[in-house]
Amino acid sequence: MNPNLLDFSLEELKDFISSVGEPPFRAAQLWQWLWQKGVTDFADMTNLSKTFRAKLGEEASAILPEVAEVLTSTDGTIKFLLRMSDGELVETVLIPEPTHYTQCLSTQAGCAMACTFCSTGTMGCARNLTHSEMAGQVVVARNYLRDMQMESKRLRNLVFMGMGEPMLNMETLIKSLRTIHDDSGLAIGARRCTVSTVGIPGTLEEFGRHDMALLAVSLHAPTQELRERIMPKAARAYPLDQLMDDLRTYPVRPRERVTLEYVMLRGVNDSLGHARELVRLLSRLKCKVNLIAYNPGRTSLYKAPQPEDVTAFSEYLCSKGMTCTLRKSKGQDIAAACGQLANQSQGS
Repeated sequence: MNPNLLDFSLEELKDFISSVGEPPFRAAQLWQWLWQKGVTDFADMTNLSKTFRAKLGEEASAILPEVAEVLTSTDGTIKFLLRMSDGELVETVLIPEPTHYTQCLSTQAGCAMACTFCSTGTMGCARNLTHSEMAGQVVVARNYLRDMQMESKRLRNLVFMGMGEPMLNMETLIKSLRTIHDDSGLAIGARRCTVSTVGIPGTLEEFGRHDMALLAVSLHAPTQELRERIMPKAARAYPLDQLMDDLRTYPVRPRERVTLEYVMLRGVNDSLGHARELVRLLSRLKCKVNLIAYNPGRTSLYKAPQPEDVTAFSEYLCSKGMTCTLRKSKGQDIAAACGQLANQSQGS
């Protein structure tokens, strides 16, 4: 089977170009066609010789995830169901902001962490995504915006908060981030990329050393006992006191902070008592808290918090000097909101 050139890093692409007897500068030209321009048909790469294009057609491929379905929310959120070459289905979401889009990317087909509030967690994990499937989600979204003449808002920010646990696919995550950051690739800077993790033992130090994206940690509880109830697999593997110790030494730039994500579940973790415990837990950590009102799915174990409880929780954190934001929920009518990504077409 011919290699998929979208699975190559730029250095790997240079090696491939040399192996087929072409000069090294061809790799840079090809790289720009694939990533900057989103072109996968070699015949359309007009600054390459016809001979070289024919050779590529014989010896290589350029395969992006296939768009199986597109759903658009009343609030402008766009959810893509993508089919991979082996039939696996993965979701990615474009979230509209006033001047741009933020894309929520998946790193695995499914997820093995089984957090109780997350629809993806009910699926299990089929496999890790490849470089072409992970970074390729950005190309698919950009091509869609171009084809639909929706480029007045450009795709500016990326959040790895879709299907899967990014730190369980670390090697491909870092490889994809290099392609994303490359000026001749997708050209989206590190400070515009955020990677969210539940916390996988032994990965935070390595991820921080690369300094290729901002870090967000799915916390969701102020105590070990409650965290084990909400996200038992992650909490038992990485006890809260150890997680906090590692976050205190996590490298951040002078004006940056680690983001702690906290999904509010009615009657579970949304009381003022929980807010007080959270302030105590985070008192020595350079962080900000992102509160997320839970979005129930069709078979949810939990309910959305009352608006007054969200307000009281947020105001208490702010009164104690904590930086706290409330994420506005989008895409609920197409099951694209936080915790709702679960592929309903799997196996159909």
